Formats: sequence, structure tokens, C-alpha cells
Amino acid sequence: MTTSPIIETVDLSRRFGDLVAVDRVNLRVDQGEIFGVLGPNGAGKSTTIRMLCGILAPSGGRASVVGFDAAREPEEIKARIGYMTQRFSLYEDLTVIENLGFYAGIYGVPGRQRKARVAEVLEQTGLGERRHQLAGTLSGGWKQRVALASATIHRPPLLFLDEPTAGVDPVSRRAFWTEIHRLSAGGTTILVTTHYMDEAERCHRLAFIFQGRVLDEGRPDEIVARRGLRAAEIEVGDAAAAAARLRAHPDVEGVEPFGHVLRVVTRGVDPLALAADVAGPLLRGQPARVSVEDAFVSMVRVEGERQAA
Repeated sequence: MTTSPIIETVDLSRRFGDLVAVDRVNLRVDQGEIFGVLGPNGAGKSTTIRMLCGILAPSGGRASVVGFDAAREPEEIKARIGYMTQRFSLYEDLTVIENLGFYAGIYGVPGRQRKARVAEVLEQTGLGERRHQLAGTLSGGWKQRVALASATIHRPPLLFLDEPTAGVDPVSRRAFWTEIHRLSAGGTTILVTTHYMDEAERCHRLAFIFQGRVLDEGRPDEIVARRGLRAAEIEVGDAAAAAARLRAHPDVEGVEPFGHVLRVVTRGVDPLALAADVAGPLLRGQPARVSVEDAFVSMVRVEGERQAA
């Protein structure tokens, strides 16, 4: 991985009338990274991607993508990127191989190389046995695989994935992320938006976006560490009553039930000691790993309190 940025934004903004969808976003994505943009629905993730792809003009600020200005040179950017969303358009009355051939032509793969490139992608993605199957008869996971193959048929240096696994089963999601890391290892830079917290932990670096603003940026472990959170799993006699008492405590960031177990997240204090004091005698208790989801929920809660103050 090099330190040369393939994406760099400075105060990138977008307004729709009085609505500020993206508010002075500053990002840097280096070559070869898998960079995750994480946030709830309506946070501004898709609007940011559309500006970086040259599809939507910024209202303010600037963005450099694969060496071109997103506002002044959008067509240069479009020719050098791959773009896939959860609603990527496959031609359902064409076979898998026909779809790949079509997109190879759209993306400008030279005719003499097209057949070999389609064959290579079929092999790499495990689609070989389904090459003559109509795209419309594929399951969601296989359609997603064809969509990714189509978006990368021209070997773009930069790939945008906008909520690519929404509605896809867990097995297909795992296979998808294995392919994402294979592409990254081969030198492709990938920017992916998601609201799945487990997927965020698979990225090299993350940006947390909430209400159009970047709340934090860095490696997943760095972001988690900056929150100063601790977590534990406990079992008590009356889980519902214990959860209510814990949620009322000012040092508790969150309490989530998992079957008979409560997962308690605190800021700066020992969650096991606090739980024993607040929730009563513990039948069982053990420390737990603090996740990206814990950090994000904490960050959003603090931001909401700040805005309400």
C-alpha cells in the first residue's frame, strides 16, 4: 500500500435547498485501501459517493478522484472507476456471460481482449458453471456476484460500492467480502458504504458519518480506542430489572440482551464492578470486546446530546 491518495476531499458539501446532505467532509483514501464509510440511512453516504463518482456536482468544497477534479472533470473519473449499488442493473433476460460481455463493451474493454477478460472474471468469481444461466433466474447472492464482476470487468483502479450487501444472506455476504479483499490485494482501491457494523470491521480504515458530517476517521481499532469504552457480558436473576437499572446509570453507554445474557458497555469504568453494584449479584460475568458498533452508537448518542443542548 502506498501513501499516495486516490481520493482526497476538502470541505466537500452538498445542499438540496435548505437541506445540508453533506457538510464539509474531509477524506483521504490511499491506493490499495478498503475504506468504509459508515452511517445510518440518510446520513449522507450515498450523496458523498455520487459526488466522488462525478454523478452529482458539489455545492461547495472540492474533491480529487483518480487525479481528476470531481466538479470539472466528471467524465474522466467515470471512465476510470467501477460503481456498484444494491440496485445494480443486470439485464435479466441475458445470461451471465452476455451481461459480462455487454459491460465489457460499455466500459471500453478492447474487442480483441474482451473474450479473454470475460473468461478470466468468470473463473475468478466462481461464475463459470453459471455462465449460460439467465441473470433473472439467479439468487440474490449470485446476482450480486455478477454485478461485482461487471463493475470490475475493465480493471478499474478505484471501485465504489454503495450498500452492496443490503438484503443479501450472511453466507453470500462473507463470500462477497472475501472477493473484496482479493481485489484489494491485487491493487484495487475500494470505497464501500455500509450500515452493517460487522462489515465496517473488515475495512482497513473507516469514516463515521452522521447527519452529513464526519464524526471520526481512522482504523477500526483506533476509532474504538478513542471512545474509551469497556464491555462485559453478565447473567443475573432478573435480566429485565437489571437492564433497566443499568440503563439509568450515567456511566453506562448501552445495555443489550442476548438471550439470557446482558452485554453492558461503560465509559471509563469497570463494567463488571458497576454491574455487580447496580444490578445485584451476578450469576456469571466476563469481559467482552468493544466493537465498532459500540463506538458508533456512543458517538451518535453524544452528538445527539450535543445538538439538543
